[in-house]
Amino acid sequence: MGNPRKSDVNTIDRQLLAVGSIVKAFGLKGDVVVQPMTDSPSRFRELKTLWLGNDNRSVAEIRIQKAVVEPRGVRLKLEGVDDRTSAEKMRGKILFVDEEHRVRLPRGRYFVHDVIGLLVRDEAGNELGSVADVLRYPAHDVYVVRGNGREFMIPAVKEFVAAIDVAARTMTVRPIEGMVE
Repeated sequence: MGNPRKSDVNTIDRQLLAVGSIVKAFGLKGDVVVQPMTDSPSRFRELKTLWLGNDNRSVAEIRIQKAVVEPRGVRLKLEGVDDRTSAEKMRGKILFVDEEHRVRLPRGRYFVHDVIGLLVRDEAGNELGSVADVLRYPAHDVYVVRGNGREFMIPAVKEFVAAIDVAARTMTVRPIEGMVE
């Protein structure tokens, strides 16, 4: 299934995770250049199919014929995309994987989408708000917490984050004086 037709596009309820976006066509044979949205671009070599769409609600499954991973980025040859014109129509589309093809993280590591929305409590059980955003910095991530008419930041390090329970949708933190005011 190359260029998805209306009848090929499905609205699905399964959890899809964005792994890249198509930024441009490459060459004359229908290859596309992908901007990875993953810490492991090499994972594209292992994938046989992806979900393609403008968002995760209206997508079509598409087969990967070839994946080339280079230091400059990822290049894919998608089934049914056989010329530059077809490849250029793919620009801006998002590539998704389903839960089955999700990368398994080591214990204590979390995907941003798993952390967004967690209820944040201090160790005494007081509700402080919920995680509204995750800022990525070279040293460590920072959780932006909003609630009760305020916003504050918690460094994503064990000194401040006592526990994260994705299943219970909670985060327990150890704020220092002045951090949550």
